[in-house]
Amino acid sequence: MEKEFWGKSPTGQDISKYTIRTKSGSYFVTMDFGGTLLELHVPDRDGKLSDVVLGFQDLEAYFVNEPGFGCLISPYANRVGGAKFELNGKTYQLEVNDNRNCLHSGSHPLHRKMWDVVQTDDHSITYSVHKEDMECGFPGNVDLTVTYSLSDDNRLDIHYHAVSDQDTYLNLTNHSYFNLGGHDSGSVLDQKVWIDSDAFTPTDAELIPTGEIAPVDNTPMDLRTPRTLRAGFTNYDYEPIRFGHGYDHNYVLKTTPGQVSLVGSLEDEKTGRLMEIYTDMPGMQIYSAFHSHL
Repeated sequence: MEKEFWGKSPTGQDISKYTIRTKSGSYFVTMDFGGTLLELHVPDRDGKLSDVVLGFQDLEAYFVNEPGFGCLISPYANRVGGAKFELNGKTYQLEVNDNRNCLHSGSHPLHRKMWDVVQTDDHSITYSVHKEDMECGFPGNVDLTVTYSLSDDNRLDIHYHAVSDQDTYLNLTNHSYFNLGGHDSGSVLDQKVWIDSDAFTPTDAELIPTGEIAPVDNTPMDLRTPRTLRAGFTNYDYEPIRFGHGYDHNYVLKTTPGQVSLVGSLEDEKTGRLMEIYTDMPGMQIYSAFHSHL
């Protein structure tokens, strides 16, 4: 593990980059501000390494980071409709920052705080952060740890563990934007995506789920056969594609709780890079980033 000082946080704390390298040559870089994944360098079919996640060159850009490049969005990723929720008979009001809704936990989320490095080894780094009761509007004192690890066969694992002292809601994710051609290779629209899902959850115009579970049959949402991301934009008359400005949708997965399985993939035929996604979660969001004008 290599540690490099990068600069100061808005509160004056030292920010460091941490690099983990494998025996095969691939490596990733994170930092302790937001527990952010900054770089992920993996080989193409010819063994050439490229960074396949997007990010900023300047540290200060991460203090705002509107696209959420690489950060551990927490305590709640995605949108909460009406910026409020009910739990155990009590209504909790959140910050309104996306139309009438709360997106990615508001303007002072955990991913804009310093995280502590609690453990490292040859293949992994573990970060932790503490959330106070009612911080970001969510109840409970929560201790959250996240471990990034990279195997010699280029498998990136992200493991989340959280403990709360009372009932609360958590919806955690890493918000990396992947371009398997390399971060500087241009558009991803000709890369092929596959998702093992027969249904998705439609939304209203503000991207809040309606409660419906809709089949993907005969729609641009059908990704059960690999297709380019570009193919999903051929029919903007299809309301979900129009609402999402492309893909920004949750797919209903066929997973079994507690059993990690293959649920999707992304392939760049030019470089030969193939990314497979494994999870035991019941849903997965695909985002083609048109909201971020990328």
